[in-house]
Amino acid sequence: MKIRKGDTVEVIRGEDKGTRGTVREVVHGKSRDGAVDPNGDRVFISGVNMVKKHQRRTGDVRTQVGIIEREASLHVSNVALVCPHCNKAARVGYLVQPDGSKVRVCKNCHETIE
Repeated sequence: MKIRKGDTVEVIRGEDKGTRGTVREVVHGKSRDGAVDPNGDRVFISGVNMVKKHQRRTGDVRTQVGIIEREASLHVSNVALVCPHCNKAARVGYLVQPDGSKVRVCKNCHETIE
């Protein structure tokens, strides 16, 4: 997965285009047979894609009632990782180190991202 929890990303499509935020959660998708897709296809970004949910009272359960504003998920193709070195939204590649580990690399400045 090229985008992980804790990464700073920039929205490149949609209503919140140009907004930057931190990835709060990566949601893993499910395939048609019900198996979990480990790559994940949606992300929750703090302060981005805010929606209003109208929550009504449900019995005696203590829940928040009224209009609740919360974050909705975005598809991972609508965000780009912000490189910490060049501070630009960039595509991400992988590079295999001599010890056999794989690291993410910024396609603009060719620096490792971690």
